[in-house]
Amino acid sequence: MNHSELAAFLKSRRARIRPSDVGLPTGPRRRVPGLRREEVAQLAGLSADYYTELERGRGTQPSAQVLAALARALRLNGDERDHLFHLADRMVPPAAHGPAAHVQPGLLGLLDQLTTTPAQVITDLHETLVQNPLAVALVGRPPAARGPAASFVYRWFTDPDARTLYPAEDHPYHSRVFVADLQAVAARRGHDTEVTQMVAALRRRNQEFAGLWDTHDVALRRTDHKRIVHATLGVIELDCHSLFSEDGRQRLLWFSAPPGTEGAAQLQLLSVIGTQDMTPSANELGRPQA
Repeated sequence: MNHSELAAFLKSRRARIRPSDVGLPTGPRRRVPGLRREEVAQLAGLSADYYTELERGRGTQPSAQVLAALARALRLNGDERDHLFHLADRMVPPAAHGPAAHVQPGLLGLLDQLTTTPAQVITDLHETLVQNPLAVALVGRPPAARGPAASFVYRWFTDPDARTLYPAEDHPYHSRVFVADLQAVAARRGHDTEVTQMVAALRRRNQEFAGLWDTHDVALRRTDHKRIVHATLGVIELDCHSLFSEDGRQRLLWFSAPPGTEGAAQLQLLSVIGTQDMTPSANELGRPQA
């Protein structure tokens, strides 16, 4: 691993990005031309100390997932992304799909412009690639999982906690839609090992999935009306829109609500509270903490 070259490359890429390019305020007291180290770390989901060590030419070899996150945070193109991997002595860049995939520039550019509504880029298997702050506040960050568990569809049928995102009465609907969408993705991909293994695993583990898969209903999830359960704001009714990449492997999702509706008011409040935990603590409720 070439520590000094990696450090120099990270510094050069950080310096060229304007805060406004990634939805951050410029501010009158900014003394660096590009992003601050802590801002890159925040965008990549890393600790500021860890990223600082990389820019100082120290620290351990970053993993493929860390490099993929840095490539997204620094808005690297394909050649720059590959160069980053080579400098870190990771000779095989991530696949074109999966949670370490390189976000397609067109979708990433649009995501950067969506600063007033929750938005995120996912793969066709519903693996989250990148989120804006409002999407994190609305649906939370995905778990740091690899393999099938990186897919929200897979977790929907294998992890009960995944279903807390939607009201219980809406679960049968979402199950049907997820399976029909996966049928369409499987047909598009052909005999893709990643999809066939996921389907086989879900058929073994979940009777609901197996039954729905055998109906052979097929429909890509393009637009939808959702009720999302938020810990502080309660149930939020939103419209979910999808924009597909040219090859269909990635999707830009964004959430909106008609003006004047309760959902629109809740989105506005969400932009104020962000990811703060506004639920009362045990002390505030007069109960002893566990």
